[in-house]
Amino acid sequence: MQRYDLRHLHENFYDRMGELIESGLKVGEVGIFLFEVGDFSSIQKSADFVRATGHDLMNSLKFNEVDWTIVIKKVSADEIAKRKVASEEAAKLAEEQRIEAERVAKEKAEAKAKADAEKKAAAEAKAKEEAEKAAAEAKAKEEAEKAAAEAKAKEEAEKAAAEAKAKEEAEKAEAEAKAKEEAEKAAAEAKAKEEAEKAAAEAKAKEEAEKAEVEVKAKEEAEKFAADAKAKEAVPAKKAPVKKAPVKKAPVKKNTARNKKAK
Repeated sequence: MQRYDLRHLHENFYDRMGELIESGLKVGEVGIFLFEVGDFSSIQKSADFVRATGHDLMNSLKFNEVDWTIVIKKVSADEIAKRKVASEEAAKLAEEQRIEAERVAKEKAEAKAKADAEKKAAAEAKAKEEAEKAAAEAKAKEEAEKAAAEAKAKEEAEKAAAEAKAKEEAEKAEAEAKAKEEAEKAAAEAKAKEEAEKAAAEAKAKEEAEKAEVEVKAKEEAEKFAADAKAKEAVPAKKAPVKKAPVKKAPVKKNTARNKKAK
């Protein structure tokens, strides 16, 4: 085991570390290399460097706050060659696998993209169909509401016209009835007046007739009286006959004693 302090080289220790591995270590021997951490990039770079040389990286540890330690085991040139071939084959296989994986991933991605596109197209078609259906339903609803509104407006207009006509006819009928009533009233009043006038005329005529009749009768009686008086004056006066006094009979007395005995 060998120990090498490369801290004085700061971040430029890689070439010196490679020289020391090749010249300072024997095959199968372990070397400990100490270097500065710096910005911490040297830790990963040192590990990558050792793997690139084909040797074994045994460990990679923190030494203190500013220093780092890696432990390396030297491998033979034949082993490195074998590992290199194996690494190349593995890299080739990995590349082939990567290419195949990329191809499969590409095919999957294309299939997925195609499926997504078809799904998207189907969704868009469905959305379009639903939108058209919704628009058609909205239009149908709007037309139905419009038709209902027009029908209602027409019905209300017809109702208003019917009410106006009925009102007009009622007013006309009322006016005709009132006119008829007034005409009948006027006719009744005229008839009553006529009858009253007729009755008054008849009463007056009757009164005048009765008066005339009384006057005629009075005239007749006056004329008769005058004639009687004239006739009386013409006939001499006769003596009045002497009336004889009637003979009075004595009253018959009743037998009261017989009547008492009989009782």
